[in-house]
Amino acid sequence: MTVYLMSKYDKLWKHIAENGEDSFKLTYGQIQEIAGVPIDHSFLKYKKELPEYGYKVVRISMKEKTVEFERIEQTED
Repeated sequence: MTVYLMSKYDKLWKHIAENGEDSFKLTYGQIQEIAGVPIDHSFLKYKKELPEYGYKVVRISMKEKTVEFERIEQTED
């Protein structure tokens, strides 16, 4: 039996991957609405999963309560 572990931010990562924009910001509130969980300190750990979806976190603003995402450049081998 294969067990697949799901991140609590999987819904967010899928939403970001489907977004299609090169870069964009989401507020903490939007992230909570999409992911179904509030953003917390663990986000720093979980954001390492995001490159699997073609994006990276560029900036987290505690003051503005936003997270900026950017598409990762795909290189041809």
